[in-house]
Amino acid sequence: MKVKAVLAVIPVHELGAATQWYESFFGRPADQRPMGTLAEWHVSDLGAVQVFQDPDRAGRTSVNFTVDDLDAALAGLAAAGITTTDIQLVSSGRQLLATTTDVDGNNLGLIQIIG
Repeated sequence: MKVKAVLAVIPVHELGAATQWYESFFGRPADQRPMGTLAEWHVSDLGAVQVFQDPDRAGRTSVNFTVDDLDAALAGLAAAGITTTDIQLVSSGRQLLATTTDVDGNNLGLIQIIG
């Protein structure tokens, strides 16, 4: 199997509140709103995140994002009022990780590869 792209789907209770939070997280409005219960951000050439109203599954998702500069990413989140965990050294010392949770409790990790 050859995978061409990745689409992460994050279920939330109420799309309006979640969309506002994710606009702060990504620092911009959604790239697409293809239907009334979904907002989509294109995060790379072959990756996208969809925030989808699905109350029965909300709060049970984890998504990790790889960033070039974790300190800068965390500073941007802090400026937007989003709190994160302290940076941890993980993956046998090859990565730095900090996490946050959205308004529904979905877990979002930010990872910087260091070696």
